[in-house]
Formats: sequence, C-alpha cells, structure tokens
Amino acid sequence: MTLTSRLAAVALASLLATGTAFAQTAAPSAKTDAKSTTAATTEKKPPKERSAESLECSKQADAKGLHGKERKKFRSECIKTAKAGTAAPAEKAK
Repeated sequence: MTLTSRLAAVALASLLATGTAFAQTAAPSAKTDAKSTTAATTEKKPPKERSAESLECSKQADAKGLHGKERKKFRSECIKTAKAGTAAPAEKAK
C-alpha cells in the first residue's frame, strides 16, 4: 500500500469513529427534570372520596349492565335525584 492510500484509510476511519461519538449525545437534563417534577406533583394528590350516593348509583348501573355514555347519563341523573332526596331513577318506569 502506498502512503496516500494509508492516509485515506486512516482519514475515513477517523470520520466514521467521530460520527458515532456525536450520535450518542445525552438528552437535555431540563426535560427530564420537568417530567419528574410533574410526576411527583400528581402522586401527592389524594384520591377523591366518593359519596354514598355515587357508590349506590354505580352499583345500580352495574346491576343494569350500563357502559359508556349510557352509564354516565344514568349516574348523573341518579346522583342528582339522590341529593334532591327523591326516589332513585332505577325505580322509574321507562
């Protein structure tokens, strides 16, 4: 091999080696800190306690086998009537 071809091979190898070194840069620390701070604040919130009316209406919805929008609508009406002191909508005839 001649000197010129050896220098070309060394130059090519060094370019390939530096390309992989720059490809493995670390992520900015500001983004990881923001994510951990957000996760820490959401973990500190206590879960909401459900009222007796809400639990009873959920049981009624489960008994009827309601899901999705129908369940949400039923529970909303049930809770309103339970708080108003009237009979639950489960007793109403359709």
